[in-house]
Amino acid sequence: MKKMISVVCLAGLLMSASSCWARQDDDNRRMYDLNREKELLMSQVLADLKKNRIVLVGEHHSNRQHHMAQLAVIRALKEAGLRVAVGLEMFRNESQPALDQWIFGEIDDKSFEKIYYDNWNFPWQAYRKIFEYARNQQIPLIGLNVPREITRQVSRNGFKSLSPQQKGKISEVSCIVDQEYMNYIRKAFGGHGHGQLNFIYFCEAQLVWDSAMAVYTLDYLKKNPDSIVVILSGTGHAQKGAVPRQIRVRSNLPYAVILPEIPGSIDAATISNADADYIMLDLQ
Repeated sequence: MKKMISVVCLAGLLMSASSCWARQDDDNRRMYDLNREKELLMSQVLADLKKNRIVLVGEHHSNRQHHMAQLAVIRALKEAGLRVAVGLEMFRNESQPALDQWIFGEIDDKSFEKIYYDNWNFPWQAYRKIFEYARNQQIPLIGLNVPREITRQVSRNGFKSLSPQQKGKISEVSCIVDQEYMNYIRKAFGGHGHGQLNFIYFCEAQLVWDSAMAVYTLDYLKKNPDSIVVILSGTGHAQKGAVPRQIRVRSNLPYAVILPEIPGSIDAATISNADADYIMLDLQ
């Protein structure tokens, strides 16, 4: 019995130490503040992040360091005592029941992994720690994406090609592409982002995506007014010209944007506070 108690105590100490080390690593993460134009530690940024209702943290989907940075932001806000929820580009809104089952421990890892791959094509292992932390801390997960057949059809044939039944699945999502948004898409995705697709249709598909993530996030916050939502999405959706713009036209809730440093693409020399608020450094 004494041996068993000792083992349990040791396990508890190791978990506590691991949590402490993780928190220390999070606090010491370097960030570049695009508003103040200087480097800060996450511990110095946290007070300002807490003032927001939405924090968007961008990623390159295949980069595991980006996902660890996302987890650091989630963990910092959670340990600061906030009611955190996590919005996911990588899950369709219609898969919300599976996300709820995961958080409540009502589905095993193998079954959930199958549902994950039905929603997303990038390796589960890249995101696993985020999902496990959310489950362990009972952090709600929110599916923010739309059915893939909708964005695929819009990118090929335009928003008007959707049937009333298809539009019914995204009834709150509008699709009015203006010059400002087209300019943003050209900047964010480059001249090759749409391949052989009609550029207007490509913009419409991206706008449906951005609008849906904004609508589903705001809907959650309307029902949970004391929460803060951390949105995990690709950098093209996280920048202020994308999802944040769709939030802004629908709400005056404060938000912040954090992007991962990608030298030559996303760094202090190539973007400004018109694109993001912070750059997470040292992710190479």
